[in-house]
Amino acid sequence: MKPVVIINPISGTGGRPEIAKARVALAERVFRDRELDGAVFITERRRHACELTRLAVQNGASLVIAWGGDGTVNEVGSQLAFGNVPLGIVPSGSGNGLARTLGIPSTPAEAFDVALAGEDFIIDAGEFDGHLFFNVAGVGFDARIAHEFATNGLVKRGFGRYLQIAVKELFTFEPDEHTIIADGDATRTRAMIIALANGRQYGNGAVIAPFARVDDARIDVVVVRDRPVLETLLEAPMLFAGQIARVRGVSMRPVTDVEITSSRAVIYHIDGEPFVGAVSLKGRVRPRALRVRVPR
Repeated sequence: MKPVVIINPISGTGGRPEIAKARVALAERVFRDRELDGAVFITERRRHACELTRLAVQNGASLVIAWGGDGTVNEVGSQLAFGNVPLGIVPSGSGNGLARTLGIPSTPAEAFDVALAGEDFIIDAGEFDGHLFFNVAGVGFDARIAHEFATNGLVKRGFGRYLQIAVKELFTFEPDEHTIIADGDATRTRAMIIALANGRQYGNGAVIAPFARVDDARIDVVVVRDRPVLETLLEAPMLFAGQIARVRGVSMRPVTDVEITSSRAVIYHIDGEPFVGAVSLKGRVRPRALRVRVPR
């Protein structure tokens, strides 16, 4: 086995260098204890994990382990997709939605055990505006939070920072009118959130798509219609209880393709990473896209 670990030194650390150094030391110790010819790399910028993964595969890596959050997992996974090299995950992000869905332990040592000795499980991907996602993509309030978190969350990160930004944005966010064409059926709505879910949750137990499955050759389109701020606050516990399907004005449907059109350029996110697109964005499912190591 020739494993490679790609570490995001920012995820879950607030940029503290001593934590990144400790992660490198742990990864090297794991390889040494198991007598593996492994390599450890640290990302230096956004999309750097993509470059490192491509180089790892070119140099014969048998396994690439992403140590970070859903964004890091996306960068590594997007380069491994439709190939034979499996993805391992050591979760350390603010949400870790895909890792939680797959049952991967949150403790680094246990996550390494899964990555090195688990079994391969092939999952679907979604594609939105030309970008692959493995957990959740979306338009609306969640995309706005992702944008603010990426812009202002470098010094202080984590779930607490997400909540802080979410509460602030809740009082200033203005939903747009959207036309959604899902598997040929068109609807017009003023939506607070339009989530495209391959996995079930954003992370930290916030279950946006309780019926989604990562291997059913579908993505779940979840639409949360606009509502007053007080109503949103009162209904928020339903999200964490996995009961959002019971909330008034929420619809969800498994589809193979979707198109979202707005009156202005769309801010969206791909596994929590923000982008700005055109007024019309297309999405689809990509079945059996990625080989991931999961617990036996």
